[in-house]
Amino acid sequence: MTATGKRVLLWGLPLAFLVVFFFVPMARILALGLSAPLTAGWETLRQTLAFTFWQAILSTLLTLGLGLPAAWLFTHIRFRGAAALRTLTAIPFIMPTVVVAAGFSAFLGPRGWVNLGLMRWLGLSAPPLPFVGTLAAILTAHVFYNTTIVIRLVGAAWGGLPPSLEAAASTLGASPARVFRTVTLPLLRPSILAAALLVFLFDFTSFGVVLLLGGTQYATLEVEIYIQAMHLLNLPLAALLSLVQLGCTFLVSLLYTRLAGRQAQVMPASAETRRRRPQGLRQKIWVGGLTLFLWLFFSLPLLALPLRSVVRVEADRGQRGDVTYGLTLDYYRELFVNRRGSLFYVPPVEAVKNSLTYAGATVALSLALGFPAAWALAHPGRLEKALDPWLMLPLGASAVTLGLGYILTFGRPPLALISSRWLLPLAHTTIALPFVIRQLTPALAAIPRRLREAAAVLGASPWQVWRTVDWPILSRATLAAAVFAFTLSLGEFGATALLARPEYPTLPLAVYRFLSQPGGLNYGQAMAMATLLMLITAAGIATLERLRLPGQGEF
Repeated sequence: MTATGKRVLLWGLPLAFLVVFFFVPMARILALGLSAPLTAGWETLRQTLAFTFWQAILSTLLTLGLGLPAAWLFTHIRFRGAAALRTLTAIPFIMPTVVVAAGFSAFLGPRGWVNLGLMRWLGLSAPPLPFVGTLAAILTAHVFYNTTIVIRLVGAAWGGLPPSLEAAASTLGASPARVFRTVTLPLLRPSILAAALLVFLFDFTSFGVVLLLGGTQYATLEVEIYIQAMHLLNLPLAALLSLVQLGCTFLVSLLYTRLAGRQAQVMPASAETRRRRPQGLRQKIWVGGLTLFLWLFFSLPLLALPLRSVVRVEADRGQRGDVTYGLTLDYYRELFVNRRGSLFYVPPVEAVKNSLTYAGATVALSLALGFPAAWALAHPGRLEKALDPWLMLPLGASAVTLGLGYILTFGRPPLALISSRWLLPLAHTTIALPFVIRQLTPALAAIPRRLREAAAVLGASPWQVWRTVDWPILSRATLAAAVFAFTLSLGEFGATALLARPEYPTLPLAVYRFLSQPGGLNYGQAMAMATLLMLITAAGIATLERLRLPGQGEF
């Protein structure tokens, strides 16, 4: 077979998959959105777009307000526990949205620790602190999620600045404020703007946080697409909103790409020499207060969740007798019980099984499709350079928009797959595939061709060459890609909310449904399922950290 034939063979399956399961659904959204009458949904579009921008701008400013001082702390101050605190700030970014929402609900919600404590202390019959269902909850969760972006991007640039520049300005008599304004800030401005745009992009396309903590009364574009498609069955308006959302994210992504290339270069040596112990009482108080706030802000919601899943503090729905308060494992036991005795009731443990099944299928599909594409990209020619940007396009589309495209495309013949439970792993694979390809390509490119040729000259069969030469080099990258695809599928909520069949719910959907139901038992089961999801995701994160190859970034 010729080299051209081999490349066509490598690209055939991945490209066919993306055409059918990404480009065709996006084309259907484009066609329906352009044909939708703008006047019919103009007011909805105007209000939704205005609120989406407003909450994203507020969230970005608040994230910068916490992220910039934190970036200064990690790059300038040497203190005990810095590495652990830095890792803690990164954990929320990889956690599923339902875990974060459940964590804040367990901490500040109407049945959370703070409200329950205040009710008992003050003798109140209703929660005194409104949090869930407010704009403040959305903004707080966005800051919780995205502060690590500012810490990483701005901190890397800040730590790489030569200390001699600031020292020279100070020697010439400039005050610390003037040094920052005239020397440091101009050098950091590209990194700050790039971080702000990236945070804005995540806040603009936020779905799970807004729906779970804000509710449908706070409808961003993503939430309104979900409402119009699933509740009001207004698919033309949903498609129009998706087009607006795609256009806005494309413009923001374009700005971010241009700014990212202008960021200050990182110089690890100067970053290490810059750190020192706090000087003076005022700085010690400032550093101590900021460090304490970061520890509490990023740890309390994550700690409140598992603790709430093993403590009974309220009666079950309809319970009239004595309630035994305190530690309990009943919420975990109830995950296996069909207490309603209904043929249509799906026990929560089935949601766990469904999520694990979907995640396993996503891993298998992602690796099967990702290996041929990554193998071709590892030795790029003109064809690979032309196709590479197209492979990354699914990264720019939100999961909710992808789910809507699947409804439009696979809801009718000849591809009537909407009733199939296996449509969900296909959607998850579409989302995970670009990440898998990016994980595998460097490892495949690192295989020395001379080793493969030497093994073949010594009489090794193609299978033996693969087993003895290729696989030892690829094994870590393959496992890392598989873990990433697995955890992504396990926690995915956007496309799942539109595509999952009621009889086959996933773990995030089950958490969402139980959180919205009254009674301590339902709430406790939601906490238990969210805790399981958090633990599985945390194990995946830890595995990825151990498998990270030299030169790989953190995002």
